[in-house]
Order: sequence, then structure tokens, then C-alpha cells
Amino acid sequence: MQSAKRPVLTQLSSGDLGYLVTQVRNQVLASIERELAPLQLTAAQFVVLNILINGRGRTLSEFCKLIGYDSGAMTRLLDRIESKGFIRRVENPSDRRSYLVELTDAGTAIFPQARAGTQRALGGLLAGFSEDDATLLRDMLQRILVNASET
Repeated sequence: MQSAKRPVLTQLSSGDLGYLVTQVRNQVLASIERELAPLQLTAAQFVVLNILINGRGRTLSEFCKLIGYDSGAMTRLLDRIESKGFIRRVENPSDRRSYLVELTDAGTAIFPQARAGTQRALGGLLAGFSEDDATLLRDMLQRILVNASET
């Protein structure tokens, strides 16, 4: 006798979704890391450059909120990027206890190559997806984020 198949929502809420999300995250990061390796950048470092290019973060606390790192981890990440010459920290004129992070010319110059690498990585992972599939995936992920922010 064949057992009844559990509904997908039941399967997902029983741990399958967490496993799938974790595996997808790991594969996305690994693919991006491979593409960025020739530029001596990591995925996390690219995220910082991307935030700066898009004007969304300038202080340590802003980066912590955007990326979800604690201040110690964020400081270490910024230290590594700064040591590569892609960012610099300057005094914050409105708060002498903090500093502002800005892109250097080298950071601005490398960003298009890094963005192209991340696009190649994601393009490979989305191979075989139609535009509609990709749009649906994006919309569903955004719905999960909205639901998460409401709980």
C-alpha cells in the first residue's frame, strides 16, 4: 500500500525549506566566491562594495544593519577590504566617535569586474530558468522577507 504524500507546505514547514534555503545559500556563495577569487575579493567584501556604490551605507552601524554582522565581525571585514586598498575610513564630521567608509579609486575601478563575476555566477545557477521563472523566484523570496519582517 502506498502512503499518502504529505502536502508540500507541510513538508517545507517540517524542515525541508530550511535545508533547501541553506543549500541554495551555500551554492550561491560558493559560485560567487569562485568568480571573485581572481579579483582577490570575497562575496562578503563584494556586498560592502555594492552597498557603497549604491549609496546605502557609510557607517559601521549602517553596515551592521544592512549585512547582519555584529560590530566586531564588520570591523574585521572592513579591515580586510581596506588592506586591499578598495575602501578607506575617514573621520565622521557629525560624530567624532565614528568614521565613514568610502570607496577608493581602486574600489570603484574593480567594482564593474566584481559585479560581472557575480552576474556570471548567478546566471549559471539560474540556467534553464525563463524570465517568468526568475521573476517568480524573486517575488517569492521577497514575500518570505516581508513575512519575516512582520513576525
